[in-house]
Amino acid sequence: MPDISLTTLILLCLAAAAAGWIDAVVGGGGLLLLPALLLGLPHVPAAQVLGTNKAVAIVGTSGAAVTFLRKAPVRVGLAVRIGLMALAGSMTGAFFAAGISSEVLRPVIMVVLLGVAAFVLLRPSFGTAAAGDGTDRPVARGRIIMAIVLVGGGIGFYDGLFGPGTGTFLVLALTAVLHLDLVTASATAKIVNVCTNAGALAMFAYQGSVLWQLAAVMAVFNLAGGMIGARMALSRGSGFVRAVLLTVVFSLVAKLGFDQWNA
Repeated sequence: MPDISLTTLILLCLAAAAAGWIDAVVGGGGLLLLPALLLGLPHVPAAQVLGTNKAVAIVGTSGAAVTFLRKAPVRVGLAVRIGLMALAGSMTGAFFAAGISSEVLRPVIMVVLLGVAAFVLLRPSFGTAAAGDGTDRPVARGRIIMAIVLVGGGIGFYDGLFGPGTGTFLVLALTAVLHLDLVTASATAKIVNVCTNAGALAMFAYQGSVLWQLAAVMAVFNLAGGMIGARMALSRGSGFVRAVLLTVVFSLVAKLGFDQWNA
């Protein structure tokens, strides 16, 4: 455990709980958790902050995934195939990350996100089909391949290369490609996220870049937040997820814009 004050520890735990809730509903909890760790642990090497972040996040994501799987109609086999492709994509992205400037990527991602927000706002019916519609009907083979290659490989590559908003992109892409409702897409995204987090955490652990004691404490709160968020998404439906989705998208645009302005 690093040498931090009790106040800092409490704030980090609260941030972990809030991040778990956001991640479970629509993804993007890392937008809160990672900056909180960077602020709370200013003298800790970046690699250890990233590794600790993954150790915390995987617990909440796994808890949310289990909660969703109990009540949401998810094709687990398909989700795992997408997840494995995302794992390979994230490793490839991480390999190339050193040669890519984040200052170049930020404006591109901001434009994409603004386009996504406009699409969701102008299409009120997007992702609001009755829960289960996306899994009750057969999905064309071409769409399944697109989901595995583009959603898994493409977004996985982005996660390893840059990262912010990966969970949100997963929810949006799964909704668009597989015609899932937002609740089912969120549930599927959690399984994919577990796969990518597991791969990243294994690498960080191998490198000795995880503060396990701090991660264990924060993970309890992240797990609680994730399970509460999953239950709220299931009980309140796609309309609620859509509202949180737009909030997270605009928050991500603001965060990236702030980072670009101060770069």
